[in-house]
Amino acid sequence: MAALFELLPIVLFFIVFKLAGIYVATGVLIGTSVIQLAVSRWREHRFRTMPVAVTVLAVVLGGITIALHDPAFIKWKFSIVYWLFAIVLIGGQFIGKKTLIERGMRAMNSDINLPAPIWKRLNLSWALFFLLLGGINTWVIYNLTTEQWVDFKFYGVLGATLLFVIGQAIYLSRHVEMDTEKEG
Repeated sequence: MAALFELLPIVLFFIVFKLAGIYVATGVLIGTSVIQLAVSRWREHRFRTMPVAVTVLAVVLGGITIALHDPAFIKWKFSIVYWLFAIVLIGGQFIGKKTLIERGMRAMNSDINLPAPIWKRLNLSWALFFLLLGGINTWVIYNLTTEQWVDFKFYGVLGATLLFVIGQAIYLSRHVEMDTEKEG
């Protein structure tokens, strides 16, 4: 359910774009991002850094898009976000004993146990995936129409992410050790 909540701004952006165009869709993206951040804050009783950064980028670049009637700014938001994710994942490998991917899985009460080198490979593969998405998004910005960019953002990025997650699951299935001892 949390994953669907995370996708809400982009799904609404896509729907509203098809119905009313880039500027109204950008306004919806800004609004849903702010609401999503507020709900997250209410649920967790704290602000997490990346959702705040993503929302600030949506508000600033989305606001500039609307003010200047130039969709390039909102298009760039996605490349910047992907690259921020990559930088944080790579940087996180040098802070503490656990990668950010491992810490995130532990925070979700995951029972997945992996050797440290596998956690590092998983973390690095996600960082490289985000770097690649940011690069492809940048290419799409300059080489395709806004409508094609929106379709790429919705179908292409979501599809690529789904395929990447499936590939990761297959890779991890060879290395995972599930905890068999449960409290209870």
